[in-house]
Amino acid sequence: MGKSNQNNDASNCKKYGIPLYGAAWVPPAAASTIKSGSESTPEETEPAASSSSNYHIVLAGGGGEGRSGIPNALLVSTFDFSSNSLSDQPVGKLGTGSDLPYRIAVHPGGEGLICSLPKSCRWFDWDAITIKDELSLSLKSSEKVLEKLEDVGQQLALTFNNEGTLLAVGGEDGKLRVFKWPDMDITLDEANAHASVKDLDFSPDGNFLASVGSGPGRIWKVATATSIASLPKENDEIFGFCKFSRSGDSNLVLYVTAMRSKGGSIVKWNTTSWKRISSTHIVRDPISAFNVSSDGKLLVVGTIQGDIWIISSVSTRVQTVVRKVHLGLVTALGFSQDSRALLSASLDSSARVTLIKDKKKDGMIPP
Repeated sequence: MGKSNQNNDASNCKKYGIPLYGAAWVPPAAASTIKSGSESTPEETEPAASSSSNYHIVLAGGGGEGRSGIPNALLVSTFDFSSNSLSDQPVGKLGTGSDLPYRIAVHPGGEGLICSLPKSCRWFDWDAITIKDELSLSLKSSEKVLEKLEDVGQQLALTFNNEGTLLAVGGEDGKLRVFKWPDMDITLDEANAHASVKDLDFSPDGNFLASVGSGPGRIWKVATATSIASLPKENDEIFGFCKFSRSGDSNLVLYVTAMRSKGGSIVKWNTTSWKRISSTHIVRDPISAFNVSSDGKLLVVGTIQGDIWIISSVSTRVQTVVRKVHLGLVTALGFSQDSRALLSASLDSSARVTLIKDKKKDGMIPP
């Protein structure tokens, strides 16, 4: 198992002045949606990320309500793979007034993103900006109003299916909703899915939706909008996050993080019988973030101590521990679409991109 300590003054770790709660990679397809004034069609336009080493990330956070002096905003920054560096300052910034942007879900087709605010969810469009004569991305308020997500209270989980045709939303009040996208026709409306919904994930084929919160996890069949299985807890487990393995895997499984008195574990579930396959203890500290790489080979957990643990999805063994990636708890984790890099964000206002050095050699990252 590799271990390393990280220097937060490195070029791949930047502080952006606001506590960060959400973070995601911007899909390359977003570049083709912002060619305002261009005569080229999306089919003729190569995404910016495919023709250069610059990728975009989007971050969400702020100081919340009150007079803390810390703004609430959505930020867009760039990451340069060739120099392993994040932009010193965001290339785009959109304030959200007194509303804290808490969770974000980027549409996989590049249309924009949805953001949960304290009382409602809002949709934002990508915007074209020019920096040093080069086209870049930012965000702008959208004319699209999500009427069915107005005045619904704080939503703690947002996710699209892989095709971007369904949106699942889970609330602090325990309500679970699934909508067709972009029409927003509701297909599932469960008032008491959990006492509070913590996390949601669609299976790669879109057939199932997993939800976790207080109590057991639940599995929903998307086509019939019904709950088809319950994932029971054992002993003193508290479920935190859920993610399906990726479509490249021959055997689809579901991963659920669980906290017990001895620390954080990853529980693996069979997606046919919905029976528990295994439970592997990972870390002593509470798990504050979790994700699966796009190629399905790696799992990652972030802790309240600011550490990141990278794990083989096959063996569920820890491969690399990166200590003190952040000075505060890790709030969000996300792999790039090509699984070359890991984005992390924290309440300490920092965002970091950690390169996956060689996926063929156990996904080890550089010390």
